[in-house]
Amino acid sequence: MGYAKERGKLEKLSGKIVGLDVYNEKNFAILVDCHENYSHTIRILKNKESELFMELYTNELQEVKDARKAVKESETDDARQANFLQYRDTLVRVMDKTIEVTKQTN
Repeated sequence: MGYAKERGKLEKLSGKIVGLDVYNEKNFAILVDCHENYSHTIRILKNKESELFMELYTNELQEVKDARKAVKESETDDARQANFLQYRDTLVRVMDKTIEVTKQTN
């Protein structure tokens, strides 16, 4: 089964967030939007091929949610910046992992 459409979406999202280095409301909103788009895409993939994508859907998506929550709950600017970078890195990593799985299935 081909996943080129979903892979393309994820590659575009990943490229969009790689350069976000500084926490501010605009950059956080971009990450949140990409997170929501990733969530939607991984749900589509899970519904198409649950055997391949269920683990990504349950584990990695939860990891991204936890990283987002850490940013929101940060009490200092330094902690918020560190958690923002962690959130970005987690999101990029899970997207890359999902992209790799889609490539292996073709």
